[in-house]
Amino acid sequence: MSPLITVSVGARRVAGWSRAGQQGAPEERLARRQAALQGPSRFPAPASRLTHGDLPQLQVTKPSRGPAADTARHQPGRASKHRAPASPSLRPGLQWKMVLTGCSWLVLGAAFLSAAAEISITPEPAQLAEGDNVTLLVRGLSGEEVAYCWYAGPTISLSYLVASYIVSTGDETPGPAHTGREAVRPDGSLDIQGLLPGHSGTYILQTLNRQLQTEVGYGHVQVYEILAQPSVTADNTELVERRDTLRLRCSSPSPAEVRWFFNGNALPVAVRLGLSPDGRTLTRHGVRREEAGAYQCEVRNPVSVSRSDPLNLTVYFGPERVAILQDSTTRTGCTIKVDFNASLTLWCVSRSCPEPEYMWTFNGRALDNGRDHLNISGMAAAQEGTYTCIAKNPKTLLSGSASVVVRLSAAAVSMMIVPVPAKPMEGQDVTLTVQGYPRDLLVYAWYRGPASEPNRLLSQLPSGNWIAGPAHTGREVGFANCSLLVQKLNLTDAGRYMLKTVTLQGKTDTLELELQVAPLE
Repeated sequence: MSPLITVSVGARRVAGWSRAGQQGAPEERLARRQAALQGPSRFPAPASRLTHGDLPQLQVTKPSRGPAADTARHQPGRASKHRAPASPSLRPGLQWKMVLTGCSWLVLGAAFLSAAAEISITPEPAQLAEGDNVTLLVRGLSGEEVAYCWYAGPTISLSYLVASYIVSTGDETPGPAHTGREAVRPDGSLDIQGLLPGHSGTYILQTLNRQLQTEVGYGHVQVYEILAQPSVTADNTELVERRDTLRLRCSSPSPAEVRWFFNGNALPVAVRLGLSPDGRTLTRHGVRREEAGAYQCEVRNPVSVSRSDPLNLTVYFGPERVAILQDSTTRTGCTIKVDFNASLTLWCVSRSCPEPEYMWTFNGRALDNGRDHLNISGMAAAQEGTYTCIAKNPKTLLSGSASVVVRLSAAAVSMMIVPVPAKPMEGQDVTLTVQGYPRDLLVYAWYRGPASEPNRLLSQLPSGNWIAGPAHTGREVGFANCSLLVQKLNLTDAGRYMLKTVTLQGKTDTLELELQVAPLE
């Protein structure tokens, strides 16, 4: 029967061995070692794992003879026999062979182990991305190691065993945690090819030296994903200022640090902007117009950065500061003086998003004009009055208005007659427009020729009714502002026209005009 050596590993290093003739069953010897090694443990092993099959054992046998025994290879999960150099702790002059069964010689010791300060494990390179290769470099070994066991997990357990390695033969036995990407180097380091996110975590190296002593070292691997492009989503991309809530979310399948960008620049999260603890939700109650623009989020880890496409946000507001302009000059709330028969354009402006809808009124009556400007041509007394622009925002449902008063200029106070058109043709209508007629008018009369009764075309009384005179042809019409319309001109209508006015104070004025009628060609 082969001699049996049982090794129980304590807080740091424990060595011991026994011959086959040693008294006491393995279970009794295990109980005695456990009682002697009671104390705090960093990785306590559940009692249910400590079965007879898990007993830490090292079988030492005399070497078998023949080439078959020297070339036998171990299989995963089975004991493998390989020649090892004679241990100085064993009897001199004898050759021994160690049989390691899946590093079971170390499992029980996991209940009592703490890391040796000399052994350090460092990943190279330090920052690792998915798909990279890494080497877990081991430093601080004594150089007397005869076997290594690597674990990928928080404790030393067979379920976390990646591989065991015999230094003397270079034989490596994969464990339950082996993924097909790991390989142990002769110096104890561990190579991992084509890293996956699942390779992140704690790695433990446990060694056995020639004196049957063990040491443990710990390392950590963090594998970062190559981050996919995130996306920004919003409850609504069209908001009303001070009424709606801005809420943006950064969606990414991977955990990562999140940064926000606004119009291409890093967004400083001010007091008015609320950020969720994970940085992925941006909230603003009562959104403001200055927060309209392009939003992006960026996810990053030590090896990867990815930024989303921009999401454009619109904030509706207004109308505000509605005003009426004349030739780029603000005229809101004032009186505009216009020369007789001149033209005038009024512009309605406001601060609003979107552009408001416009409506114009004249002396309270709506005008058929839905544009942002109003043209007044051939200014006359009939066009004097109050002009109002009303701007309404279809999104905010708010409105505002502005008004101006339009009057004939002071230069138009002195009366004069202006034909419209200025050079009428035969068959056309012409209006003899009176500029600067008296406001306190009592009565007026028009004459074709000298101001005598036979030449009177018509006259108008204070009631507003006009009376045809002896010279009336049926084509003449009078207006309250003293103007005279002559319809369908003929060549005989050319000549001298006179206007006589009388005010309430009895003041009399007389104007005359020489009308020319161009014949048809």
